Amino acid sequence: MKSDTRAEENAPISGRNWLVSLRRYFIVSAIGNLAWEFLHLPLYTIWTDSPFRENAFAAVHCTAGDLLIASSTLILSLLALGRHDWPQQGVRPVIAATLTMGIAYTIFSEWLNIDVRSAWAYREIMPVMPWFGTGLSPLLQWLVVPGVAFWWALRPVASLNDETR
Repeated sequence: MKSDTRAEENAPISGRNWLVSLRRYFIVSAIGNLAWEFLHLPLYTIWTDSPFRENAFAAVHCTAGDLLIASSTLILSLLALGRHDWPQQGVRPVIAATLTMGIAYTIFSEWLNIDVRSAWAYREIMPVMPWFGTGLSPLLQWLVVPGVAFWWALRPVASLNDETR
């Protein structure tokens, strides 16, 4: 029995490992969303109405929210559509559901915070999707950042034997 445990512990990790994939997804999501939040600040009125300190706080605060959205949409997708051998198999439905929920939440959140709460506003330079009234930048954020995060997360994990050759 002990030899089985030892063999399992020493077995090389190859292909896609779910824990490594999740870690990669969250790291890339954090970096990508932080960069995106800073880069699209000029499209919001806070850019011209507030000092840099408030802009920086807003970007970091929004990144924290982005990570909550990224986490919850991925977890819900995995619970609903994930397979026991994910990410070896069944990644497309999980990716599609994660992106769909992220975009849907973005449309709702932008509407709620702009039209209902007036918590933030777009500048005139923000391209807006006519059928939703949602800014193009936040919509693209929920396609590009998770897309890159999934691309990186689902790359094969090199085995220990591959790295030492």
